[in-house]
This record gives sequence, structure tokens and C-alpha cells, in this order.
Amino acid sequence: QVQLVESGGGLVQTGGSLRLSCAASGRAFSAYAMGWFRQAPGKEREFVATIARFEDRTLYAPSVKGRFTISRDNAKNTLYLQMNSLKPEDTAVYYCAASPASGFLLRTSDYVYWGQGTQVTVVS
Repeated sequence: QVQLVESGGGLVQTGGSLRLSCAASGRAFSAYAMGWFRQAPGKEREFVATIARFEDRTLYAPSVKGRFTISRDNAKNTLYLQMNSLKPEDTAVYYCAASPASGFLLRTSDYVYWGQGTQVTVVS
């Protein structure tokens, strides 16, 4: 069982930066593939970024590649999402998720555990 708690969301102007954190409880954090997803009002939850289990290979959605960076600190059981050059279209609730599966996981159905989400609002 893994519990995930996101933090770090907020209101930021276009071009600004935020760093989201996702604190995980439970054992063997490094054994889980981790992902960030987001959901804007009236839209489906969409993939943002993922980092593989046991290694630091990462994959990003085209819309955020080059602006967002996913990383993990296994000693602190924490996942991060550094978001730079934010745009109004990045406005959404951001969720972290965990899965014991291998490889790059891009679908919501690939993940077993989810956090409650944190709101990110980008204003122009």
C-alpha cells in the first residue's frame, strides 16, 4: 500500500515556475514507477511525465517537454515536478501516481495509487 500526498501548487503568472512535490508513504519507493498527470476542468486526465522504477529514465508529454522536469529522491520518498515557463494552458489539478510495473507508463490505467491532487493556476 502506498499513500501519496501532493503539495506545491498555487497561482503563478505566465512564464513563472512552480515545483510540485509528492510525498510517498510505504516501503520500497524506488520500486515504483512514478508519474504526474493533470486534469483541467471539463477535460480528461492526461499524462504529463513519468520516471521509471529503479532508474532515472524519464518521459514527457510533448506539451511539457523542455519546460517540465520530473525527478525523484528515493531517500526522501519524494517525487518532484519542476515546472518552468508556465502557460495558462498548464492550468489544471496535478496528480502524482505510483505503479509497481516496469517501463514507461503513460496511461492512467497503468497506475495503482493516486494522490488527491494539487491545483496549479497560471494567469496571464
